[in-house]
Amino acid sequence: MRAVELIITPPEPHFVGDGFRVHTFIPSSFRVDMHRMNPFIMLDYNSKHFFEPSDNPRGVGVHPHRGFETVTIAYKGRVAHHDSSGGGGVIGEGDVQWMTAASGVLHKEYHEESFSKKGGWFQMVQLWVNLPSMYKMSTPKYQAIKNSEMTNIAIGNSGSFIELIAGEFQEIKGPADTFSPVHISNAKLKNGERVTYTFPKHYNTALIVIEGEMMINGKQVGTDHFVLMSNNDEQFDFKATSDSVVLVLSGEPINEPIAAHGPFVMNSRDELVQAFRDFEAGKFGYLAD
Repeated sequence: MRAVELIITPPEPHFVGDGFRVHTFIPSSFRVDMHRMNPFIMLDYNSKHFFEPSDNPRGVGVHPHRGFETVTIAYKGRVAHHDSSGGGGVIGEGDVQWMTAASGVLHKEYHEESFSKKGGWFQMVQLWVNLPSMYKMSTPKYQAIKNSEMTNIAIGNSGSFIELIAGEFQEIKGPADTFSPVHISNAKLKNGERVTYTFPKHYNTALIVIEGEMMINGKQVGTDHFVLMSNNDEQFDFKATSDSVVLVLSGEPINEPIAAHGPFVMNSRDELVQAFRDFEAGKFGYLAD
């Protein structure tokens, strides 16, 4: 069985813009850097947080990206977003926004207007997924994955199920298109239900307990905790010890150099320098504040 390498208590939260109160699990000071969880090179987790009503939507203004994909998974709250390639829309509860920045986009994201005016609970995950070098300068694209489009696979007879976003589970595929082998799913388990996952042992694999609690390899893991799995075996399982939601991430490492600075993730310093030059020259398009 695949062993637990590390369980991480959520680090102190910080704000990204004024709309996202996040714990950064990747990269972190707990030995989980961009290389250890590659192709997952950044993970910000907005644990459940109540935002008071506001007439001015909170969020993050126009900013660039190049060389990777952003994946936003909404658990509570609603986010409106736009990018300079023409993508945009609203990420509602249960939805996923999968933006391939690739050669470069400008992007902005704010609390959706009606949610902002009412206020409420907000909980999201944002991942950065690295792109192989051959795709880093490809054309940006966007996938809006509604919750109703996700693949649900029943577990037992308790009403538990796997909500599959990307990759495969029991040879069933999720809706997201990916540039390298990536698995993303939510295990939505009733108290006492157990689920087994199997990935190639060299795939980097981690879990976040979004809701509830679970037991894995004899270790109890509570809400908002991050579990890094070892690369010693293919299979592992865990059991919900209350009604739980567990985000499961696994992906084949992209064995290429990583050169990262701010919103750009490339393979060399020269490519980073070019990214900044292109951004300053307006080559990422235009997006109004």
